[in-house]
Amino acid sequence: MREPDFPAPQRRGRGKSRFDDDEPYFLKRGRHAEPALAEPDDEPDLEDRWSSWDEAVHGPEPHPEWLVTELAAKDTELGVLKTGKEADVHLVRRAVPDTDRSCLLAAKRYRDAQHRLFHRDAGYLEGRRVRRSRENRAMAGRTAFGRQMIAGQWAAAEFAALARLWEIGADSGRIAVPYPVQLLGTELMLEFVGDAGEGQAAPRLAQLRPDAAELRDLWEQLVDALVVLARAGYAHGDLSPYNLLVHRGRLVMIDLPQVVDVVANPQGPEFLTRDVRVVGAWFAARGLPATDTDPAELTGLLLREAGIR
Repeated sequence: MREPDFPAPQRRGRGKSRFDDDEPYFLKRGRHAEPALAEPDDEPDLEDRWSSWDEAVHGPEPHPEWLVTELAAKDTELGVLKTGKEADVHLVRRAVPDTDRSCLLAAKRYRDAQHRLFHRDAGYLEGRRVRRSRENRAMAGRTAFGRQMIAGQWAAAEFAALARLWEIGADSGRIAVPYPVQLLGTELMLEFVGDAGEGQAAPRLAQLRPDAAELRDLWEQLVDALVVLARAGYAHGDLSPYNLLVHRGRLVMIDLPQVVDVVANPQGPEFLTRDVRVVGAWFAARGLPATDTDPAELTGLLLREAGIR
C-alpha cells in the first residue's frame, strides 16, 4: 500500500485528534510499501481494471468474509448509483475471473479541483487543520491545490469515521454503517447496502411510509445511533432522511464526509442541534408523538453523552 494523497487532519489546541494521533492502526500500517504493479501485457479490457486493493488503505480487520481481497480480481463499472454536488457514487463489481468470488461495492469519488465542493465547508473543517502553513493558506484561499486538499480531507474524514463506527457497531449492534473497504486518494470504496443479486440499493428513509410500529422502531434505532455517535465525540453534521438507508428493517447511516468533532469544533453543538431538529421533524410529520421527538430533550442528552454538559 502507498500513502494516500491527503494530509492527516489535526485538532487545534486540544492535544490528540480523533483523526490523527488516535488514528486506528489499520490506517497507519504498511503505508510505505510499494504497490504491486501489473505487467503491461496483463492489463484488463477498458471496461475492467485490476483491483486497486494493493494500492489502497484498507478498512478494519478482520475483513468481512464477503469482501474480495485477491489481487487477481478485476473491478467492473456497472453504473452510477448517485450523483451529487461534491461526489458521485458508482456501482462496482469486484470479482476474480473464472471463480465464484465476487462482491458489489459502492465507489464514492469526490470531485477534482475543478469542481465545486461543500458550499459550507469552512464550518465543517474547523478542527481539521494540517500542520504546514502553506497547505492551510491554500485551503483557506480555495486555490486549486487547496481544493484538492479539502477533497482529500473529506474522503479521509469519512473513511476514518466509518471505520470507527463500524467497529463500534460490530461490538454493540447499536449503530449500522457501510463497511469502509478502502481509501485511495479521493476515492472511497464502501460496502454496497442493498440487494446484491439485483444491484438494487436499499431505499432511503425519505422514500418510505412506515406504519406506526415501524416508525417507532426506526426512531429508537436512530436515537441509539445518535447516542453512539455522541459518545464517540461525533455529530453527523448533515443528517437528514436522505442519508439514512433502511435495509431489511435496519437503519443504516451513510454520507459522513462532514462528520464533526463536537468537542474540537466550536460549531459542533450547533451541527448536532441541527441534525436532531431535521430528523425529528421528519418523524413528527409522519405521526410520531411530539413528546418522543422533542429536539431540546434529545439534544441535551446527546451533549451530555459527548461530555459537553
